[in-house]
Amino acid sequence: MARFPEDSFDHLPAHRERVGAHRGPRPRGRGWIVVAWAALATALLVGGGVTYLAVINNNIQFTDAFGGSTGTAAPSETPTPTPTITPITDGTLAVTVLNGTDNVGLAGRVGQAAIDGGWNVGTMANASSTDFATTTVYYEDPANEAAALGLAQLLGNVATEQSSTFQGAALTVVLGTDYAGPGLDAGTGEVPADPPADETGTE
Repeated sequence: MARFPEDSFDHLPAHRERVGAHRGPRPRGRGWIVVAWAALATALLVGGGVTYLAVINNNIQFTDAFGGSTGTAAPSETPTPTPTITPITDGTLAVTVLNGTDNVGLAGRVGQAAIDGGWNVGTMANASSTDFATTTVYYEDPANEAAALGLAQLLGNVATEQSSTFQGAALTVVLGTDYAGPGLDAGTGEVPADPPADETGTE
């Protein structure tokens, strides 16, 4: 039998597994291109979202890393001013003056000073105690607050308080040991004592 010359097919590889086609080497820098596109897409999405929110709400603020703020500042709300009640003198309201001190005749003298000031004082008497600390003008109806302030102003800017303790008059003055307004001093002559109070007493 004839012998032919040996060629590459006469030498088989050690392994007989099938070898597929090999891909060529990846171009350098291709990974950075993907990252750059992803970053650009993220920036566009975030920017679009922020722009949308800014359109529907112009009060958005951005705080930078150094504590500063950028963007449109939210407008500050102006507080509603509390209405000022002007003191008045109302001679149509019944006024009671009670002496809550041991100063004899004080209710009568203060009551007369209130009458001279245009007030309608009906009762001037002693309170149920003689150690009442703070002179106060009491009123039950909130509509009489301005009148209570006016009477308190006449008596030396004493305190006012809304209370339902005193039912006999629209305004009730309870003179305390701190009273320093008109009628404090007895003056000359005999000073009559204040009669006992017909009211419910002091708080």
